[in-house]
Amino acid sequence: MIELIVGGQGKGKTGKMLEKVNSEIKEASGNIVYLDKNTKHMYELNNKIRLVDVSEYGFTSCDEFYGFICGIISQDHDLEQLYFDNFKRIACVDDSELEEVLDKFAALSEARKIKFCISIAAEEVVIPAKYKENIIVSL
Repeated sequence: MIELIVGGQGKGKTGKMLEKVNSEIKEASGNIVYLDKNTKHMYELNNKIRLVDVSEYGFTSCDEFYGFICGIISQDHDLEQLYFDNFKRIACVDDSELEEVLDKFAALSEARKIKFCISIAAEEVVIPAKYKENIIVSL
C-alpha cells in the first residue's frame, strides 16, 4: 500500500510525516525505516525508527534508488513500513515520470507487504489520477 502526503514546497509535509511515523511506531509490530535527504530531523523521530540519510549514497537515477530500497527490504524481514520524505528529490524523479515510478513502488509494496508513505513536493493536480485516492494529506 502506498500513502501520499502532497503539497507545495514549505507547506508542512515533513511535519505531517513525522507526526504520522511517530504515531505508527506505537502500534507497529515490525520495523520502520524513514528515508530523508539529511539527518536534520533525527531528534524528532522516535528512537525505534531507523533514519537513513540518502545523501550519503549519491543516487543519480531512480533505478539506483529503487535498487537501494530493494536492498533495505532484502536485509530486514521484519520491515513493515518505509517513509520517503521529499520523494522526488531523494529518488531522482521528475513530474513526467512520477506515475511510472509510483507504479514500480506500488508493485514492490504489494509484493513485499510493506506500507510506503511518500511525501511529494507538488500540488495535488500533479499527482497521477490513479494515485489521487492514495493521498492522505494534501497541503
